[in-house]
Amino acid sequence: MSDGASGGPVRLHHVPGSRSFRVLWLLEELGILAEIQRYAIGDGSLRDPAYLTLAPAGRVPALEIDGQAIFESGAIVEFLAETRDEAGLARMPGDPERARYLQCIHFAETQASLIENLNLSHVFLRPPAKPSAPVLKITTARLRGTLQALDALLGEREHLLGEFSAADVMLGFNLWAAPRFVPMDGFPRLLAYRARLEARPAFRAAQARDGDAAFYDRDFYPIPEDGA
Repeated sequence: MSDGASGGPVRLHHVPGSRSFRVLWLLEELGILAEIQRYAIGDGSLRDPAYLTLAPAGRVPALEIDGQAIFESGAIVEFLAETRDEAGLARMPGDPERARYLQCIHFAETQASLIENLNLSHVFLRPPAKPSAPVLKITTARLRGTLQALDALLGEREHLLGEFSAADVMLGFNLWAAPRFVPMDGFPRLLAYRARLEARPAFRAAQARDGDAAFYDRDFYPIPEDGA
């Protein structure tokens, strides 16, 4: 492993199990050794003024690389894949798959925003706050719809673009959180796809460096009928 194109240190600001895992995984795919600075949701560390100079919204990931700091996982994934394009994980301008590649990269956050809303309602809100059952049903149905769209997008391909790419890092990552809210019995192709991603050596290396995700306390969160 190397430190990156500039030869300087690379530092990933990371919450275990969060979107920043995408960046950790891609760094492993690219053979870039990064120092990991870990944070926890809810302990105030993400609101530290020093961190806010790197990521002004107080969220992860932020990546220090090539003498600059970048935030937003989609931006970081695109930047890494395109500035290290010798790895073949990007689809550069002029490539016939460029539009599909960008579509997958950005569809990842459409899906992740629904997962985030369900995380908030099921995991982070505690009594006396009570989530609304109708809102949970609507959001869960929308998440299921994005899984149906992803299933159709994948089709019979091994990966989203046929060969593995940064799009799989960005969008495939969601398949570790979505099943906590939507039963996956009807999505055998997505489960097989997730298994292929999980078997990648770089994924396993990233998983070993990830840390313990502290926010989930169960494998599945059903919709409460009364919203309690």
